[in-house]
Amino acid sequence: MKALGSRIRPAVASWVRSAPGTHIWLLIIGVTSMVIAAASQDLETFLLHRTSSNIHQLDAHPLQSLLISGFWIENPASFVVYAALFELVHANVERWAGTWRWLFTVGVAHVVATLVSQEVLLLSIEDHTLPRSMKHVVDIGVSYGLAAAAGLLAYRFPRPWRWPYLVAVVLFFAIPLCTGGTYTDIGHAIAVAVGLACRPLTRNRPAWDFSWLPRPPALSRRGAPAPPRCRRRRSTR
Repeated sequence: MKALGSRIRPAVASWVRSAPGTHIWLLIIGVTSMVIAAASQDLETFLLHRTSSNIHQLDAHPLQSLLISGFWIENPASFVVYAALFELVHANVERWAGTWRWLFTVGVAHVVATLVSQEVLLLSIEDHTLPRSMKHVVDIGVSYGLAAAAGLLAYRFPRPWRWPYLVAVVLFFAIPLCTGGTYTDIGHAIAVAVGLACRPLTRNRPAWDFSWLPRPPALSRRGAPAPPRCRRRRSTR
């Protein structure tokens, strides 16, 4: 067991060092989740609304609300799920693309998705489709950044493996949007689009090596043997 532990610890430390931004972010979310879990009901309500990037807070404190809202999750019990997603998605993107490229993608997606989705919400309120109380709805979390990182991660998959992954990601976020989606679903779709649009940031970055896997069936006729040509008969006239 000691020998196993001595091998695991350096591997874990190396993994954490290779994606510092992901793990600093995850640490902050862990601290804020513990604060929410330990807070009284009134304090929890105050904190969640005060740190939201909803319409009210964007009007009052635009920069502060955009920044702080990305470091809180509404349900502390879901921290373990988010930690797993951070390791699977964020850490892999950061290690591959680099901390600054990853941070740029995630930051732009969080800001753009938040502003556009809240603008859609505001238009719905002004159109009397939704109540005015929605201006104060809790809007916090890290899901927009995760959606953007999931989009960017597509370019780490070599062809033809990239296409099944892309289909899965697009369907995961498109189905809720097309079946009566909320403003949050709109934000997720925008964040994925931002991640996909950041493809130039991954130029010259190596893809995963999947050469050991059997190639999936070809989706096109490219490379298939050409059918035998029939010789045309010449006219005898």
